[in-house]
Amino acid sequence: MELTQDKLRICFRVAFASATGLLLTKLMNWNFGVFFTVYPMLLLGMIPVLNRFIALQFIGSSLLTSLEIMILPSLLHNWPPAFTVVVFLLFLSRFMLMAKGPMMLFGASGCVSLSIMLHFSSYEHFGLTDMAVMNIMASVMSVALAYIAYAFLPNIEPPTAVVRPAKSANVIRHQALLGAIVATISFVVFQSVDLVDSLSAQVATVLVLFPMSFMGAVESGKMRCIGTLLGCGLGLLTQVFLYSHYHNLVLLSMSFWLCAMVFARWHVKEGISGIGFAGLTTTGILFGQYISPEHDLVYSALYRMSSMTIAILVTLCCVYLVHKILNLFPSTRYEVVSTG
Repeated sequence: MELTQDKLRICFRVAFASATGLLLTKLMNWNFGVFFTVYPMLLLGMIPVLNRFIALQFIGSSLLTSLEIMILPSLLHNWPPAFTVVVFLLFLSRFMLMAKGPMMLFGASGCVSLSIMLHFSSYEHFGLTDMAVMNIMASVMSVALAYIAYAFLPNIEPPTAVVRPAKSANVIRHQALLGAIVATISFVVFQSVDLVDSLSAQVATVLVLFPMSFMGAVESGKMRCIGTLLGCGLGLLTQVFLYSHYHNLVLLSMSFWLCAMVFARWHVKEGISGIGFAGLTTTGILFGQYISPEHDLVYSALYRMSSMTIAILVTLCCVYLVHKILNLFPSTRYEVVSTG
């Protein structure tokens, strides 16, 4: 796909907002830096426009998820079956919004933030209050940075409207249930096994569900594997470049900005959430959560490659089984009606 002036501006906006988020987290010594690097990527990389409705969706999703994560673990931690049912209903509501369309960003960002926060909340050394506050701060800051980026780099041409194909009620139910069931299975697995360093794998199991169909998930999983491998490889090159200069925030921010630009350019040229977007979010997680004097990025990157690949393969197996089961019932059968 041709790289137009507007697409190049998307790259600059994504790189600017994400790198600024990283710089602020390092300057202020905030925890959960992954929120501040990945959220701008979601907001500016997934949606080609910014308006009040988009901003309210993004912040509202963050507020709701923070409230849920403050209340649910403390109330239902001792009742795992009830906790699992509630988590399924939370994912179901978000995937239903994604399947219907108009509030897709609310559902998508809610799925990602809920997945991340559920992952962190299962470990006692992560404070729920601190996590909820950082989540809200990251969301508000991402919207503020997005407005600044659009003010300096507005679109030259008005974006073309996205025409969503009409869906039958049974397809919407199929998509929502498919996403919610598999995301809940992922939640149960990551709650049951000690995988504190597997944040990228946890998020990948949710992101591959965003096409909301079996064939779409297979293609998304393949591209996410490739993108993650490339993102980890670029992260390793950055490790070699920085060596022991992690304390130099100028070098760190410039390195991350360059990585973000590379994958943002790839993302906009693809025109879909594919290899470029997978590499983009991978670098956001690596820099936001792991690159510091206390962490060995080499180990983190290599571990991320293996854990994410296994997680995606297992997730696709679950998607296939759930897809087949849902197709057994007429009310949840995935049938695309041809208009030709």
